Amino acid sequence: MKLAPRIIQAMEILQLPIMALQERIAAELESNPVLELNDPGVDEEAPPAKIDEPDPRGEHDMVVDAENGNSEDFQRLAEFEEEFGPEFVRSDAPARPKPEPGERDRKLDAMANAPAHGASLNEYLLDQWRFVETDEQIREAGELIINSIDSDGYLRTSFEELQLQTPQPFAAEVLAEAIKLVQGLEPVGVGARDLRECLLLQLLVEQQAGGDVSLEIELVDQFLRDIEMNRLPQIARKTGKTIEAINQAIENISHLNPRPGSLIGEAIVPVIMPDVVVDLDDDGDLLIAMPDGNSPRLHISKSYRRMAKNKRTDRGAKKFIRDNIRSAEWVISAVQQRKDTLRRVAEEVFHAQREFLTSGAEALKPLPMADIAQKVGVHVATVSRAVAGKHAQTPNGIFPLRMFFSGGTRTDQGKDVSWDAVKAKLKEIIDGEDKSTPLNDDQLVAELRERGIDIARRTVAKYRKIMDIPPARKRRRY
Repeated sequence: MKLAPRIIQAMEILQLPIMALQERIAAELESNPVLELNDPGVDEEAPPAKIDEPDPRGEHDMVVDAENGNSEDFQRLAEFEEEFGPEFVRSDAPARPKPEPGERDRKLDAMANAPAHGASLNEYLLDQWRFVETDEQIREAGELIINSIDSDGYLRTSFEELQLQTPQPFAAEVLAEAIKLVQGLEPVGVGARDLRECLLLQLLVEQQAGGDVSLEIELVDQFLRDIEMNRLPQIARKTGKTIEAINQAIENISHLNPRPGSLIGEAIVPVIMPDVVVDLDDDGDLLIAMPDGNSPRLHISKSYRRMAKNKRTDRGAKKFIRDNIRSAEWVISAVQQRKDTLRRVAEEVFHAQREFLTSGAEALKPLPMADIAQKVGVHVATVSRAVAGKHAQTPNGIFPLRMFFSGGTRTDQGKDVSWDAVKAKLKEIIDGEDKSTPLNDDQLVAELRERGIDIARRTVAKYRKIMDIPPARKRRRY
């Protein structure tokens, strides 16, 4: 039971993608004073000496105390510093050696290497709202509306629900006046209650700037559902406009932002950093590399190791140091185990999916996770954790490792094909169709069958929806 927290820690570290691992290591560096970063270009130190020899003054196994966060250990360290003075800690056991003049503290750099949070959409709108001239009641109603706007920029809360949020409900007329003012803030389209209103707000701004968008406004106001269903001939009859004019107006509408709130906010586009780099050499041999430069290399402070062995060290301080050394050894071991397991899994995966490296997604084969687990010699759950959230850089681009595990079907030629390969082939067929007469699902089934892939119509419809490809009626171009 004492090992359970450490086993959980190792499982968690195994599951972390490289960028999350960097954050986890930074947190460990901050919380564990004995853990340090290796100097660049310096080889790893020799295996750590054992510190499990008995202490004549008594030694106890570390027990994780979830209730008080090991406060007793920190209290003993505080008493130790009071007894010997802060100079002893600074001179004999520095948690981090003081950098030379002009040098950067790498440990602090690792802990501080995180982007600052930007202002939220609501904060951005409130900053503008302070400069709007209106009476106090409408100002308060506007603040209530702004605080109810979601991250997409929409007010999805009805006036009736807003009135229930204040002890003295605002009149509907006050809320209506306030929302008009809120909809005049940046970004354009914010404060809309549905897509139609959002697009109209943006088109009205273009119209006020002198643009001729009368047809676009008419289409959004009256024919938004018809546009969605691609009923352009019906729109042409009702508006008296040509198909060409309607297509041009729809093209203009497509440049509007249906989620204006996404322009402002705390959302940061995630950077994908591959955990594995896969390639083929000139002879066609498989190359697997782990980008070690992305993962800081750790070691345990020699100063603290000396203190842990020093018989003159206070018993409470010694126990605190030993407990932290054990914790640091677990972290270092778990990071190394993560690297080794991921490498072994990646080697087996790309030996099985070798054709993908030369021919792309259409060459993917069915690959059960249990097969890789058996070859690596670990449990299926370990393989699942090892590939979770991880990406591989290949000659064809960067892909999630999970993509290479899937079921599949067999072609008429007896070749196994993964479902991802089937989807790639389906997309290729749709991309190459005549858009004036797009293929329906039955015709797509026939096209796949001609390529040796025999699947049901419902499967084609399922994968088309997964790939966000509309049915034939909506893909038609007039």
